[in-house]
Amino acid sequence: MKLTIERTDLLKSLGHVQSVVERRNTIPILSNVKIEAGDGVVRLNATDMDLDIVEATSAQVSTPGATTVPAHTLYDIVRKLPGGAQVDLNATGGDKLVLSAGRSRFTLQCLPTDEFPVLSGGELPHAFSLTAVELRALIDRSRFAISTEETRYYLNGIYLHKAERDGTAVLRAVATDGHRLANVEAPMPSGAEDMPGVIAPRKVVAELRKLIDESGDEVRVSLSESKIRFAFDDAVLTSKLIDGTFPDYERVIPNGNDKTMQVHCKIFADAVDRVSAISSEKSRAIKLALSSGLLVLSASSPEHGSATEELEVDYQGDALEIGFNSAYLLDITRQIEGDTAQFSMADSASPAIMQEVNDASALYVLMPMRV
Repeated sequence: MKLTIERTDLLKSLGHVQSVVERRNTIPILSNVKIEAGDGVVRLNATDMDLDIVEATSAQVSTPGATTVPAHTLYDIVRKLPGGAQVDLNATGGDKLVLSAGRSRFTLQCLPTDEFPVLSGGELPHAFSLTAVELRALIDRSRFAISTEETRYYLNGIYLHKAERDGTAVLRAVATDGHRLANVEAPMPSGAEDMPGVIAPRKVVAELRKLIDESGDEVRVSLSESKIRFAFDDAVLTSKLIDGTFPDYERVIPNGNDKTMQVHCKIFADAVDRVSAISSEKSRAIKLALSSGLLVLSASSPEHGSATEELEVDYQGDALEIGFNSAYLLDITRQIEGDTAQFSMADSASPAIMQEVNDASALYVLMPMRV
């Protein structure tokens, strides 16, 4: 295999694929990236056995072929080469790859390509397309609520499934960690009507998010009961799905919350941020005291003292005091894109619903805490 490629092109593709590779591996081949060259294209492939990424980029290929080299080492070398450099890769036999650029020359140890695992093959019966904007919104507005607790592994991802709202079919993404829940919707794409409900793991969500920013307008999604694939113009991301049952989340979304507050989202978020500076590091607790037209935010801690701030709000119900984790509250307000946020509450011990006033496609549930 012999090829010449622009440093910028190689670095961009390597940046995507090397982040899939774990830093520590008991299986040596999993530390490597597979490089396959032919017909003016070089394909880079990396996997951790659960997630697989293949990215193609153009190159001047003089001798087609394939090899595998240590992913992080190759990425570090290319990253440190001067901008605009032409990179020559030469693996004409044996177990060595020679990388040269200008006066620099590196020899890397190779492993045979037949040891490299294949995850990306296989038929995936359900296929549909989403715009990059729709997919970005589904991910960004839900992924903050993904659980990091390994014991409840079925919460370690986004639950993607078909659902119905007001008689209209929608594609819904749900994530929860037991303290907060994000429920985000997009119009039902053609081809997704019969899809099974699947849980996309946290790692594929993170890698997918990086690719969306640099992709074209459309992302092609294919899935089965056990795998999901996202195809972009130059990259294909394939992942195993979490093998578990997502809980019946609709039971925790309250129906009878009759105390409604509307507040300017940015002003509210800034006030929460200020007042929470005084709350204890561990609990991050902040109290919301509501009366007609007025919200008083307060926090206190034995070590730091206390803080209060008053805000004018649209609220006409009975007086109510409710406590929340301020970090969770800020996570949710960051997802609300409009000016006005709406809070629906029942009492100080019941979960609250938050959403944007003019956008029914996203709904957030937050459990209260004792303050």
